Amino acid sequence: MFSFMNAGSGSNQSNHMYKLGPIHQGIIERGAKTTSNSYVLWPAKVGPFSLILGRHYQHSDTSNLPFSYLVENNNATHLAPAINLRSVGTIRDAKKWPERDRRKDPDKLDFINFNLLSPYTIQKVFAGVNILKNLQATAGETSEIYTYQSCIIKNTALKKGLELYEIVIHKFLGNSIIKRLENIRFASNEEIRNRLKPDTTVGSGEWVDISGLIAPKSEIDHLLCQIESGEITKLKEINNVFKQLHEQYYTLEWTWAWEKIQEFYNLTPATITAEDIVAIVEKWKTSVVKLDEMIYNDAKKEFSLSFKTGFGSDGNIQDQAMDFEYVRGAFDKNPFVVTTLKHIEDKKALGDELIERIKNVK
Repeated sequence: MFSFMNAGSGSNQSNHMYKLGPIHQGIIERGAKTTSNSYVLWPAKVGPFSLILGRHYQHSDTSNLPFSYLVENNNATHLAPAINLRSVGTIRDAKKWPERDRRKDPDKLDFINFNLLSPYTIQKVFAGVNILKNLQATAGETSEIYTYQSCIIKNTALKKGLELYEIVIHKFLGNSIIKRLENIRFASNEEIRNRLKPDTTVGSGEWVDISGLIAPKSEIDHLLCQIESGEITKLKEINNVFKQLHEQYYTLEWTWAWEKIQEFYNLTPATITAEDIVAIVEKWKTSVVKLDEMIYNDAKKEFSLSFKTGFGSDGNIQDQAMDFEYVRGAFDKNPFVVTTLKHIEDKKALGDELIERIKNVK
């Protein structure tokens, strides 16, 4: 099973354990990318927005380590958790899929959520943090390598993974709280607390990706019960449930995010203050800028000298550079680069606006 997959040429998956028939299945979760001539032996499961490079025979399940690289080295799978978060390709893919949605009818029959960060992916980030910290606790923080699901994780890769996961948690939770408090003037901490209360209890707990629809598992389970009991008997009724879940996504997302904000920042609904919100937004600003700078630096690599090979074939290095610029454009004028730099400034301004609006609230 694949979802929003970016498949490199010659990507291959197979079942060499074909004894009782094709009973082994494989799942590559949303947003994964395979390089040219990559190979995975089923059964296996790959987490969201991961990159698969080389050949992999280990039947690993990395579903709770999203945004990772799975790289073949000496016939073994080396895992670099979270490293795909700083890749310009990941961000480009996240922008690409909604742009490729050519449906014109406002009444769309399929309810597809294109969000890169959602309760579905961030719950896996939290699970990934627990996995990596448990590996550290079990094997020791100074261990050179760790093993998880028959994959090898280097010490440096594990530490970098923890750092990147923390950054993206700050980013998602900060995004949620800023959205919840936007465009409202608050006179007291009590008003802030009232606004932070979720509109519904639905959204708590595990979330699932149902063929592109991101929704709370509790609601999908409830739907299945209604179908089994005969309460729902028509496809239109099922589709209507999907439609409601899709339309209420951000309301349900806040229920989930608010619980995680309390847990992650060690806050309680009855005592949270404007000062606490300001601290969260400051961490959010730092994380957003740091992540965007990583993406900016990754994009810069595509304008290095080695990428100019093949340009200006009849001339010297200067001709090569000139030919490259005529075809690809200058780095500082590249649309993606310009958008990334603008994103940094816009997000800084968004955070500063909220801080300014609530910093004197008592």
